[in-house]
Amino acid sequence: MGLPGARAVHHVAYTVPDLAQAVRFFVEVIGAELVYQLDRVDDPDGSGWMTRKLGVHPDAVARIAMLRLGPVSNLELFEYDSPDQRQTLPRNSDWGGHHLAIHVDDVDLAVAFLEQQPGVTILGKPETIEDGPIAGDRWVYFTTPWGMHLELINLPAGAPFEAGTDARLYQPDRPWTNR
Repeated sequence: MGLPGARAVHHVAYTVPDLAQAVRFFVEVIGAELVYQLDRVDDPDGSGWMTRKLGVHPDAVARIAMLRLGPVSNLELFEYDSPDQRQTLPRNSDWGGHHLAIHVDDVDLAVAFLEQQPGVTILGKPETIEDGPIAGDRWVYFTTPWGMHLELINLPAGAPFEAGTDARLYQPDRPWTNR
């Protein structure tokens, strides 16, 4: 059942206001590795390719970077210049709202590091969930210098939900090797 041939999520993608700033943040602060960058994706012939293939304005121009985040995740970043571009980020409660969660060994240690990074805002203090299917989960949200939501999370193996299913969430077994 499901999508024939599906094996894994290849990447998640986000549009950012400044590609160079976002790449620098994800590489220098988060510890990603820049894999490649495309400096111009557009439709110079005016064939409507940008609309047909990407669902954006026909005159939109994109710059793209692909980054590697740890052992299993790829992150694609887009910077668009488009005549009809909205330049406000959705809230988490808005349709299209989003965040990227990063598993860390010690949420409090990671928060202490992020508090020293210019433009990063920690949203409250880390919390540990005491009851329910993910009891033991320690987490906190933070925002990047351009306002994108990210989460630090440490959900140990053996969470209560595991008692009711054979399904398991991915559990990293080693730190990111490029740090």
